[in-house]
Amino acid sequence: VQLVESGGGLVQTGGSLRLSCAASGFTFSSYAMSWYRQAPGKERERVARISSAAGITNYPDSVKGRFTISRDNAKNTVYLQMNSLNPEDPAVYYCNARRAPVYEYDYWGQGTQVTVSS
Repeated sequence: VQLVESGGGLVQTGGSLRLSCAASGFTFSSYAMSWYRQAPGKERERVARISSAAGITNYPDSVKGRFTISRDNAKNTVYLQMNSLNPEDPAVYYCNARRAPVYEYDYWGQGTQVTVSS
């Protein structure tokens, strides 16, 4: 199983980035996919989730309206479009794949750094 994130980098406040997560080694379409982030000294938090079948999305208030998660099951890839980035957004962003039972089917990528300059 592999989850490989890409697309992180340095962007100015108000700018945009698109993260990608390429999955392999499991049945991608059967898994809910999420993006999490973790800033130094803070707990890891989920910033977007998309369900496996219906593609239902969920976001916390902190990113709602600015971040958009999408998936391409044909390419085994999940994306995170991040717009209007601000100084609260810098973190390492992680891709996650999960399905029931979670104790057995819970996979993480290595993370990609997002930095926002003022």
